[in-house]
Amino acid sequence: MKPKKLDSKGNIIVGTTAILVVALLIVCIFVVTTINFIQDSNIDSQANDNFKYIIDDYSANLEVLGRDAIAEATQKVYNGLPVRDSEDQIKKNLNNLLESKNEEFKDKYDIDISSEALSVENTDSPWKVLFKVKLEGRKGNEHFSKIVERNASVEGLRDPLPIAKLTIASGIMAYDDKIHYKTALSAYMLLHNFDSPESYIEATAPLTIKKCPYDPYIHHGDPGVLRDCLDTGYFHESADGSCYLCRLEGKGKCPHYGFEVFIQTHTPLGNESLSCSDHVVFADHYNGNKINPDDWDSLILDNSHRKKYGLIGNESY
Repeated sequence: MKPKKLDSKGNIIVGTTAILVVALLIVCIFVVTTINFIQDSNIDSQANDNFKYIIDDYSANLEVLGRDAIAEATQKVYNGLPVRDSEDQIKKNLNNLLESKNEEFKDKYDIDISSEALSVENTDSPWKVLFKVKLEGRKGNEHFSKIVERNASVEGLRDPLPIAKLTIASGIMAYDDKIHYKTALSAYMLLHNFDSPESYIEATAPLTIKKCPYDPYIHHGDPGVLRDCLDTGYFHESADGSCYLCRLEGKGKCPHYGFEVFIQTHTPLGNESLSCSDHVVFADHYNGNKINPDDWDSLILDNSHRKKYGLIGNESY
């Protein structure tokens, strides 16, 4: 028996079925390809987010590492060793800390990081030090390269100036959150022929950097403010005072915007002597008088500083 030939209607049905099958295959291939692409994109996105998180985490550590590098330089001063170039010393300290941090991130995240401290600089604020670090990171196909800038605070660190200036051989001591000058400051004054060095025997000053909240400073003339300032041991912004980086080098004055602190005398003497702002005692060398001649713990201040702190013509402090 001869097979029946498809008529035109049958040809149309077969052709249509074939087209539908091919179209369905194309749709399936497209769907599978799209799913794979989305999965690959999600993996890439997760990898990018993870890499970004690691870099951000590392960058967030730079502020703490910078502060630690400053603290190490301060400790060197308190160990009796001079710091000739504070910026270079802090850079060396920071690079050592960065090397350890790089190894930590390699073990923790399997990422290759290289970093280098480029500079240590003063800022417009005497309470902050600016660090610039060249940072490069690589993990797989991901790569990061940038110069990162971070500010580190010096608040809470010890004041290095008294030790750096007089050296520990002078007998100066630090305890109870105070600098105790003993006879070191009076001996320094006697050596330089300053007036009434005996007024500064057993003088004290704050040890830890604390920013004074009584701003503007003229409010120190308000009732109780000066007493609280002295009891707490606050430091004050000063265009004449030295910055923290220069204090590390034993400089009582510098061209940067810095701060000053009162060196408090404890004497019954009322003799004219050096005004008690630390930049005056260690650099500018001009005299003042007790703001209260009957008070053993009275500050010795010149008229300019009395005006700055609101202590002229006001006996309520």
